[in-house]
Amino acid sequence: MAVTAPGGPAPRVLVLRALGLGDLLTAVPALRALRRGMPGARIALAAPAVLEPLARATGAVDEVLPADGLDAPPPAAGPVDAAVNLHGSGPRSHRLLAALAPGRLLAFACPDAPHSGGPEWDPGEHEVARWCRLTGFYGFAADPADLDLPAPAAEPPARGAVVVHPGAAFPARRWPAERFAAVAAALRDRGERVVVTGGPGETPLARRVVELAGLDPAADLSGRTPLPELAALVAAARLVVCGDTGVAHLATAFRTPSVLLFGPTPPGRWGPPDRAEHRVLWAGRRGDPHGREPCPGLLEISADQAVEAAGAVLTHENR
Repeated sequence: MAVTAPGGPAPRVLVLRALGLGDLLTAVPALRALRRGMPGARIALAAPAVLEPLARATGAVDEVLPADGLDAPPPAAGPVDAAVNLHGSGPRSHRLLAALAPGRLLAFACPDAPHSGGPEWDPGEHEVARWCRLTGFYGFAADPADLDLPAPAAEPPARGAVVVHPGAAFPARRWPAERFAAVAAALRDRGERVVVTGGPGETPLARRVVELAGLDPAADLSGRTPLPELAALVAAARLVVCGDTGVAHLATAFRTPSVLLFGPTPPGRWGPPDRAEHRVLWAGRRGDPHGREPCPGLLEISADQAVEAAGAVLTHENR
């Protein structure tokens, strides 16, 4: 689909992905496909402002328009030649973009929007493949493996460390602190430097893991690593151990070895690409990813299993 206008102003493309860290990183191949297919266009991404450094690091985004969720229309300075819905299946996200009166809307088919021009939504599709299929339908071929980001310029708070990230957006996806602590202690006993991370609201959880593992209090980096520093930390890490959360996608983006604890969402929906440096542990049980209690399938994964997986990944990397 051509949006270029020879001799005229650069066409404006607005992409909606007003979600979290992992959501941005899984959309990188689709964003890059749009960039390659519309080299003369100015691409604006409507996304949380905190994600701007990583959005720009993709090389596919010219500006970030601060937007978080679907509570208000993304701001648009001037006419929008094409609006691209990388946010969801509709109808709310479709209507939000349609209200901007774009020259064309690129989105999944949604009769309730109404929008009938796009491909059908597949609820079981991997998140990366989903958005690659959408852009491909409109003529912008995407490579699902095109997930890498350049190493951040920021100095990491630690280099060559094992990063343990016990938090997750919902309790259903949080492996118990005691098990994260057991993994941290085992890796420390192997001679690894272990640090624990978490957002400002996760400092009690991170502190508990540090205390249970018997780590030095300085190993607690929670609440002290804004996104650029967190990204630099992961990029410079020996290993990341975490659940199904944005930090897992940072490990993918920087090809940092990782051990990922999945449940209740299957890795076939949100897991890393099939690479030797990433090990996924999943009991095969699905559940509510927004649940208020840890998923029973997640609890079936033992600390010993995670320690064994971490040892295998580190041995492979050392080799």
